[in-house]
Amino acid sequence: MGAWYVKTSVSESAEGPLAGRTVAVKDNIAVAGVPMMNGSRTVESFVPRQDATVVRRLLDAGATIAGKSVCEDLCFSGASFTSHPGPVRNPWDEGRNTGGSSSGSAALVATGEVDLALGGDQGGSIRLPAAFTGIVGHEPTHGLVPYTGAFPIERTIDHVGPMTRTVADAATMLGVLAGVDGFDPRQPDAIDPVDYLTALTEPASGLRVGVVTEGFGTPVSDPGVDDAVHAAIDVLASAGLTVEKVSISWHLDALHVWNVVATEGAAHQMLDGNAYGMNTEDFYDPELIAHYAQGRIDRGATLSRTVKLVGLSGRYTYEAGGGKYYGMARRLLPQVRAAYDEALARYDVLVMPTVPYTAKEIPPADVSLADYLHTALSMVGNTAPFDVTGHPSCSVPTDLVDGVPAGLMITGRRFDDDTVLRVAHTFEQAVGGFPAPPVAGSRS
Repeated sequence: MGAWYVKTSVSESAEGPLAGRTVAVKDNIAVAGVPMMNGSRTVESFVPRQDATVVRRLLDAGATIAGKSVCEDLCFSGASFTSHPGPVRNPWDEGRNTGGSSSGSAALVATGEVDLALGGDQGGSIRLPAAFTGIVGHEPTHGLVPYTGAFPIERTIDHVGPMTRTVADAATMLGVLAGVDGFDPRQPDAIDPVDYLTALTEPASGLRVGVVTEGFGTPVSDPGVDDAVHAAIDVLASAGLTVEKVSISWHLDALHVWNVVATEGAAHQMLDGNAYGMNTEDFYDPELIAHYAQGRIDRGATLSRTVKLVGLSGRYTYEAGGGKYYGMARRLLPQVRAAYDEALARYDVLVMPTVPYTAKEIPPADVSLADYLHTALSMVGNTAPFDVTGHPSCSVPTDLVDGVPAGLMITGRRFDDDTVLRVAHTFEQAVGGFPAPPVAGSRS
């Protein structure tokens, strides 16, 4: 599927909750001594000296790092065709994209090449490919899992989390990954430990589910996907959860707040700031900063059009407003977060489609700019708002739509990831497990 960047085998312990389990690490996350490219020629040939915190925690838990998975160019695409060295193909239909930017991780988990994978999520990049490939993808509460050692885009939207075939695996993996490391400014000073796997055994019956009406019937929605998600919600109701429709008008505008943060913010930090920027107590990687800074000079022309347009639009708005547009977006953010929090005061979780349509075909090299951008970014309307608000959000597979996967997205209160996973697990148990792509049988 074009999903591996580097294959290896790194293990340090035969004991722990992940003993004997293989993990693919998204290639924006550092594994000491293993080449890292972040899907981009501008990072190519960099070899980190130190593991990311999440990699260190996986190894301590007994996991084996099986390699680095291909991701989109600097992780800025929701599809899987902007990456170097090449596109990642969908295991359900090799003519379609896998979703991004954690594209390789999704394909490797879906086919059974690995047991588990790490993904990153700034606009939906764990949940989008999970939905397009029929696996579980959990975007943790912002700051729950340390981002230390992963290539940043914009600190306020950076997330890293698990991609798995079952909710129980996601819960086990999250229990290993979560917690303060003392280096990441995205994290609070303290986080209460939670046994996410044990939490799955608590009955979810009686929990309240709010069906966000604005998440359905969008200008890019496929009615078949909406129907599959409504059918999944009916399963939750049959399992004893209370289901009601809820309107959150801010959901239609939250994407625009994210757009400013993700373009002007990323232009300032990921591009002009050579990934890390300045002025915060972060765990800086001077070698990566220098390598990438030179790579942008030497090979900037090879950057994807999505990354180039982030730079152009973000720099333009910064020069036009001196940063005021970013400041306006940040001032609006409390209202956006409060709108979801108000709904979550009445409901335990909110649900909607993860993606508005099924995976699109990988476009040809000479695709028009309009079609390029539509394929790369038009699917993030439901996912991106929760990157900027920081709420936890999990995608689980619905019934297939015309033979390929779609996703139900379950979102909860900040630092209430266990409830999100409980609802996801209840759904999985009710449907009897999730289907695997036809190719998986020959690879597992």
